[in-house]
Amino acid sequence: MERDKVIFDLIDQELGRQRDGIELIASENFTSLQVMEAMGTSLTNKYAEGYPGKRYYGGCEIVDQVEQLAIDRLRQVFNCTYANVQPHSGAQANGAVFLAVMKPGEKFLGLDLSMGGHLTHGSAANFSGKTYQALHYGVTKDGIVDYEQLETIARAENPKMIICGASAYSRDWDYARIRAVADEIGAIVFADIAHPAGLIAAGLLKDPFDHCHIVTSTTHKTLRGPRGGIIMLRHDFENPWGLKDPKGNTRMMSSLLDLAVFPGTQGGPLEHVIAAKAIAFGEILSADFKAYGQQIIANAQAMAKAFVAKDYQIISGGTDNHLMLIDLRNKNITGKKAQETLDKAHITLNKNAVPYDDKSPFVTSGIRIGVPSITTRGMKEEHMQTVVDLIDKILMNIDDEAIIAGVKEEVKTFMKQFPLYPELN
Repeated sequence: MERDKVIFDLIDQELGRQRDGIELIASENFTSLQVMEAMGTSLTNKYAEGYPGKRYYGGCEIVDQVEQLAIDRLRQVFNCTYANVQPHSGAQANGAVFLAVMKPGEKFLGLDLSMGGHLTHGSAANFSGKTYQALHYGVTKDGIVDYEQLETIARAENPKMIICGASAYSRDWDYARIRAVADEIGAIVFADIAHPAGLIAAGLLKDPFDHCHIVTSTTHKTLRGPRGGIIMLRHDFENPWGLKDPKGNTRMMSSLLDLAVFPGTQGGPLEHVIAAKAIAFGEILSADFKAYGQQIIANAQAMAKAFVAKDYQIISGGTDNHLMLIDLRNKNITGKKAQETLDKAHITLNKNAVPYDDKSPFVTSGIRIGVPSITTRGMKEEHMQTVVDLIDKILMNIDDEAIIAGVKEEVKTFMKQFPLYPELN
């Protein structure tokens, strides 16, 4: 069979785009070469419905070992007793949690999408908002989670579940305060740590497992693994909410979650991706991962300081984690225009609504910036000023094609200092 030159040429072009550009999308990172290699192996040929030792297909003796290794390493990463590594994405991990603990029409409370929440935390366009009764809390005018509002709504509405976690929020969470009100009303606390998971794993942010019943995450972003999802419990428990399986039997929470993933929301797991997850979890357990997390936080704070010095309005005034949300209204630029123009100069980020935004989600007043990818490539605090200067040069000359073209060449030259996958030539 002839090699598909069209597709492989496009793959080469994408590698070139990644190498030449400044990647600032907070949801992205660069995996190690061995993580990528694992996804292109014979494991992709194996169908393995079920779980290690309990499959519906034969020939699973090898993939059982692969998946069990991923489970064991993940449990070690987060010091937890239960882990499911099969979800294809964070959204599917979240969907499984809903299926395990909620009935259609029941109430839950999550951070509003317009305030930094995620689609699966109750957006009207998402299964979570369509199937269940979504209630929302927001952030204060200072950009901090409004815990008083959360508590007021929780006490008034008695939701079955409270979600903590966000897609565009730069501060750490008060998990203990959320658990306190949840215990008061008898609610489940579910933490979605998709964004800060790597920083939590490194011990650099508060540990949600101390206070949250169920925790999910993606495996990319700050965990620096392949695209995928995971579900975890610090301690398994016999659920006090009387939750039952489809046959009406009361089960441990781990069993309910396993059933919600398979056969509840997925069929066969992607064992080649699970192998890549196992490799990434092994890398997280290495001695240098904490230093990587520390550098992420140092870079994010240095970048935020540089933006503030140029009169950019950062929501909440700064960052505790890997990202920041910038309101561009004082610069008279929309998020859409900023994203599209920066793209021309090979600086990639995403438009994003800001709290109390007066523009549509398709336009937005802000941009979201994250530093995990550029940190992976070796940038340090001193490089953040250069990145901010390049962004500012574009935004302050947003319709000048000559300046944009010049910055594109500056970016390409600058990024040669930070080689990406030099083995792939």
